[in-house]
Amino acid sequence: MDLKLLLIATLLGAFSCGDAQKEGNECINANAKYCGECIQAGAKCGWCKDPGETVSTRCDEMHSLIKRGCDDDMIENPHGKQKILKNKKVTHRKKGAEKLKPEEITQIQPQKLSLTLRSGEPQSFNLTFKRAEDYPIDLYYLMDLSYSMKDDLENVKNLGTSLMLEMSKITSDFRIGFGSFVEKTVMPYISTTPAKLLNPCTGDQNCTSPFSYKNVLKLTSDGKKFNNLVGQQHISGNLDSPEGGFDAIMQVAVCGDHIGWRNVTRLLVFSTDAGFHFAGDGKLGGIVLPNDGKCHLENNAYTMSHYYSLSSEVILENSKLPEGVTIAYTSRCKNGVVSEGESGRRCSNISIGDEVMFSISVTSKGCPKLGKPEHIKIKPLGFTEEVEIILNFICECECNKDGVKNSPLCHFGNGTYECGACKCNEGRVGRQCECSSNDVATEDMDRTCRKDNGTDICSNNGDCVCGTCECKKRDNPEERYSGQHCECDNFNCDRSGNKLCGGHGHCECRVCVCDPMWTGNACDCSLDNSTCLASNKQICNGRGECECGTCKCTDPKFQGPTCETCPTCPGVCTEHKECVQCRAFGTGEKKDTCERDCSYFNLIKVKDRDKLPQPNDASYPVMHCKERDANDCWFYYTYAVNNNTEKEVHVVDMLDCPAGPDIIPIVAGVVAGIVLIGLALLLIWKLLMIIHDRREFAKFEKEKMNAKWDTGENPIYKSAVTTVVNPKYEGK
Repeated sequence: MDLKLLLIATLLGAFSCGDAQKEGNECINANAKYCGECIQAGAKCGWCKDPGETVSTRCDEMHSLIKRGCDDDMIENPHGKQKILKNKKVTHRKKGAEKLKPEEITQIQPQKLSLTLRSGEPQSFNLTFKRAEDYPIDLYYLMDLSYSMKDDLENVKNLGTSLMLEMSKITSDFRIGFGSFVEKTVMPYISTTPAKLLNPCTGDQNCTSPFSYKNVLKLTSDGKKFNNLVGQQHISGNLDSPEGGFDAIMQVAVCGDHIGWRNVTRLLVFSTDAGFHFAGDGKLGGIVLPNDGKCHLENNAYTMSHYYSLSSEVILENSKLPEGVTIAYTSRCKNGVVSEGESGRRCSNISIGDEVMFSISVTSKGCPKLGKPEHIKIKPLGFTEEVEIILNFICECECNKDGVKNSPLCHFGNGTYECGACKCNEGRVGRQCECSSNDVATEDMDRTCRKDNGTDICSNNGDCVCGTCECKKRDNPEERYSGQHCECDNFNCDRSGNKLCGGHGHCECRVCVCDPMWTGNACDCSLDNSTCLASNKQICNGRGECECGTCKCTDPKFQGPTCETCPTCPGVCTEHKECVQCRAFGTGEKKDTCERDCSYFNLIKVKDRDKLPQPNDASYPVMHCKERDANDCWFYYTYAVNNNTEKEVHVVDMLDCPAGPDIIPIVAGVVAGIVLIGLALLLIWKLLMIIHDRREFAKFEKEKMNAKWDTGENPIYKSAVTTVVNPKYEGK
């Protein structure tokens, strides 16, 4: 049966650490007036007992005090400690081994320790738990004998016998007891008629008289007696459905002598089939007094109940904690399972013989109850063994013991001189308790600490002590506030190059006082002209003025730290041609010595000429250059000196080379030219011939017109015409 049905009892609480740490330095925020207040402000806080310190700066974090110059032996910084007072090891033994008394068996370690706590500083220790084998167990079987249990009675009787047998397998030192309950013996829970009081059941049912609770069998190791008594039980009866089970549980819990409980594992098996009465139900029967928590056995009362079983879970619980004390649990269970927070209180799946560990951290805030020791206890839920913890609190510093009351150092004995400062008696104020709070009103003293009748006391940089400002000290011992109203300091002056006063002066009341040969608000202007001398020994090459050690060139063509660089002067392109060529294209006369001779400028490549810097776009002169290499290829670049006096060259990354001849157009052109010339010559010849022929024909015609011919017949001439006459032609 699961142990969660057995042990009854626990009150679980949830604790929340809701106080968030103050923003900023908690030590300074505490505004501690004496050492005890300081160390209670936080675990990091220390108190400087150097007599030269002001009260407002004595309490601070350790590293700040040391940095400010307070020696280690002058700092009070106590730490908590712990001491184990009883540390008996957990018992390791097997079932059947030598029998031990219950008080000789240890399941939790350590058993007692003392913790000395300082505010905010946790003290941690480990708690080991081991479920001992063959550990003594007392089991009490509480049975419901109301009428509703009639059909389950035989099963319940068998359950008791089975419990006896099973528990005997777990431990050899086992005792079992038995009790029963029905209901409150008053109306309206039962019938109070005489007949019903004898036999509350109806019909021919034979039932026992009603009762609230009976301790039938005291805890015993006699199993046979237990079985016999369980088997002899008879059903009783009542009127309402809820039963008086809690009345019985209360009596079993508090009647230790009657039940026979030992200081060992105690289990209660509660067997019922009905609900139970709640608080206030007794008013129906005229029962108005609350249960007094004492053993009465027959008294009707109410209690809370919780059910546990012999399962595999161990849960730690602690007693009520003093105000300001918190506990944090971390469990280290089987198989390397680690849990924190509320889950850190428990480990599951723990079998008999398993060992688990809990890390427990105890922290206090402040000094509870004026430092008087407190006691708390931690125990596994359902077990009687516990860890007792004595808590001691550090409320004062060690130097407090050496304090001198009514010390003459505190203005004629008006206070106690402790830990390097005066702790003034009531009614006295001031660094040395020199003022009486009764003689001078606080408002009057504060008025003299306000500059120009303002609202800030000591400019928020100090404390007003008896009408006089005492300035606070800084973490950095080289930094300080000063002035009648702490209005001055030596660390809030202008800076140059991230240095106060440029590193060439010191700060007085927030104004830089410069070293010789330096001037300016941040002492960043040098009066030394040597840095402006050019190579010709002229100031800024005669082309500028020296301002704060730097040349301001008046001729816009010249640049550089001494106005000697002229990126747009003639010859610049030729001067840098070879280096640009070797850096950009790996060619030229300096390609073998390029890295050595040509690393004096920054080279930036661009895709085309449109990407080159233009004179109007830059805030410094830019020289555009066009040069030709040995292959007749052109390359384009610009040369300039930027505002940081760095030489820059932008170069187009593609060479502009002439293209080779195209043969086909040339041949076609030549052929076309020859043909055209031939045609032209032919046309010219033809034209000349036509002109010549026309001239000759005209001349012929002219001569023909001028010629005179003779009309006589040539004697040699014979006519080519022969005439023949037909003799028979009659001329018709």
